[in-house]
Amino acid sequence: MEIWNRHFECMDRDGIRHVQSERLRETVERVYFNVPYYRNRMQEAGLGPENIQTIDDLAKLPFTTKPDLRDNYPFGLFAVPMSEIVRLHASSGTTGKPTVVGYTRNDISTWSEVMARTLTSAGANKNDFIQVAYGYGLFTGGLGLHYGGEKIGASVIPISGGNTSRQIQLMKDFGSTVLACTPSYALYLAEAIQESGIKRDDLKLRVGVFGAEPWTENMRREIEDKLKIKAIDIYGLSEVIGPGVASECLVQEGLHINEDHFYPEIIDPVTLKVLPAGSTGELVFTTLTKEGLPLIRYRTRDLTRLIYDKCKCGRTMVRMDKCLGRSDDMLIIRGVNLFPSQVESVLLEMSEIKPHYLLIVDRVNNLDTLELKVEVDEAFFQDKISQLESLRQKLQNNLENSLGLAIKVTLVEPKIIERSEGKSKRVIDKRKF
Repeated sequence: MEIWNRHFECMDRDGIRHVQSERLRETVERVYFNVPYYRNRMQEAGLGPENIQTIDDLAKLPFTTKPDLRDNYPFGLFAVPMSEIVRLHASSGTTGKPTVVGYTRNDISTWSEVMARTLTSAGANKNDFIQVAYGYGLFTGGLGLHYGGEKIGASVIPISGGNTSRQIQLMKDFGSTVLACTPSYALYLAEAIQESGIKRDDLKLRVGVFGAEPWTENMRREIEDKLKIKAIDIYGLSEVIGPGVASECLVQEGLHINEDHFYPEIIDPVTLKVLPAGSTGELVFTTLTKEGLPLIRYRTRDLTRLIYDKCKCGRTMVRMDKCLGRSDDMLIIRGVNLFPSQVESVLLEMSEIKPHYLLIVDRVNNLDTLELKVEVDEAFFQDKISQLESLRQKLQNNLENSLGLAIKVTLVEPKIIERSEGKSKRVIDKRKF
């Protein structure tokens, strides 16, 4: 397997900790002297840069959250003058102000480097045609993949999101070998390819790099089966850098974190204490090389665990499990914790059911209710009413056994659930808290 930057990606643990400690000291000095917010927070904790000497001292520092970024909108957390910012991106937050990210020339170079690692770990190289179907613009996905693809010397097709018929046409005509988009859009494309009449053998796709939303192992198998490709999970956050924070290799046993640039911790989301190695909890990142928007102990709200064993691919950098869900996306239904990914896993075990669904949470007479609307495969939807009812009951039983919750299941026709060319909306919570 090819490795883009063998020096860092295969460094021993003592070596990487030395690099992390050195870069952490530089980052702490940068934020202390250049970002009033961080200087005030550190002074409140009785800390100065001299108190942070090694990576083990990181736990002394306060956390940063998304509201902190919004409270300092738009440029209050930047650590360099605006004259050194060459790029601005912003997240499309569903509420309140967006979070704004600024990049220096060095930050753009770092981003290209980690994306080159990401694509190489997925098996891409200079001979590939990479179809970037992530959105371009303020969203970091499109340009992140674009710069990484160019860095490895591949031919990049910057088609952006949407316009599905054109996606398929160019995929065929240009001979795209790598597809980059959200996993839900990959499934949508698979359906559209089947309906277009284009034979899978007419396409040259062999791998997909998918991220920007949680997806399950069952969904991976469905994508790989329908598109006949290797489906690789990638992970990133706009606030940290965008895509390129972590990515799977072809072994597909966890996502390698580029920990020479982004130091990970796992904390208990309630007590905020750092958890022992191997524990599942909330992922926290400290950027070690970012200049424009360095972040100290940024709470991602994503739930996962870290794996420190050496991977079969030869990389030694810590891996993270595929995200279980988000601590702030977790639904509490009648005292039971529920993640949408748990529902998706059950759906994908049933061939009669399509992975397009909507969870509707409500409160009736002070009691939480949960309804699932899910599409049935077209071949099964033509069955008799009695057979559909039997299928509905089977799915409801499977869900209730798996989740430990009563759930109302409503089967709907194919294409009824609204499709998304970006992140899919899976939950509507009507409760008033």
